[in-house]
Amino acid sequence: MRKVIATSEAPTAVGPYSQAIAVGNTLYCAGQIPLDPATGEIVAGGVTEQTTRVLDNVGGVLRANEMDYSHVVKATVFMTDLAHFGEMNAVYQKYFTAPFPARSTIQVVALPKGAQVEIEVIAVA
Repeated sequence: MRKVIATSEAPTAVGPYSQAIAVGNTLYCAGQIPLDPATGEIVAGGVTEQTTRVLDNVGGVLRANEMDYSHVVKATVFMTDLAHFGEMNAVYQKYFTAPFPARSTIQVVALPKGAQVEIEVIAVA
């Protein structure tokens, strides 16, 4: 059975998609960009601040399905400049502990609203 997951702890979708969909014990989280849920605006700062906001948003979606970062089995990180990979990774490792989820990191030309980082996850209870 499919269940839509929505929370005010993460920004509302900026298009025709759900924040996340739960199917059984698996959660498929849409990519989160560094939007402040309260204002709908991109947070000030660079990759460090943006990655922090993105992962806080991911955490809000996880909590809405009674999960946390330890349930994440796969993460996909999209960045507009891999020269900032180290900054993103330094923040990322504060949210996830061993055994770390599988992860892919991809450089893209652009992200919605001019974001520098977007992260999507799959979590299993």
